[in-house]
Amino acid sequence: MKSRCFDAIERADAHVLILGTLPGVRSLERGEYYAHPQNCFWWIMGKLVGASPDLPYEGRLDQLRNSRIALWDVCQAAERAGSSDANILMATIEPNDFKSFFANHPQIEMICFNGQPAAKLFHRKVALSITGLRPVQQQVLVSTSPASARVTREEKFARWREALAPFINTRNRTLQKSILNK
Repeated sequence: MKSRCFDAIERADAHVLILGTLPGVRSLERGEYYAHPQNCFWWIMGKLVGASPDLPYEGRLDQLRNSRIALWDVCQAAERAGSSDANILMATIEPNDFKSFFANHPQIEMICFNGQPAAKLFHRKVALSITGLRPVQQQVLVSTSPASARVTREEKFARWREALAPFINTRNRTLQKSILNK
């Protein structure tokens, strides 16, 4: 059976794009990114930008948008048994339209891949189709998935914080300036 991704969580002036592979079974059932209770994505985003798992889903998405972080998947659709990225059938992958995405989001400065599989799929299925676009930093981060159990969630948080700190700090300085100028 073919799985389909969700719409991108975005705003036109986003600076960071976080990419996964394709929603897992629990996420598809709930219609929410990273819905598996042991996935620490929202726990990390809660600590970084206030998108806590305690908030309603729409509130978490608003916090990402307000932090100028976009969220999407490499695959628009693909066949996969279960939730494991290793089970994605390469021949069935339909990548998302990144050429249009980057054209509509010219301020993206960094792509953060939520795990190695997302980076590998992006480079295998997308990178060649977006040649000619301005260079964008890329960083592969440790997966927030519970399948990546050899790394503690605290260590995952530390690595994500290090990668996103320049963008979160920039946002906070801008916010502080706007508050001081009122």
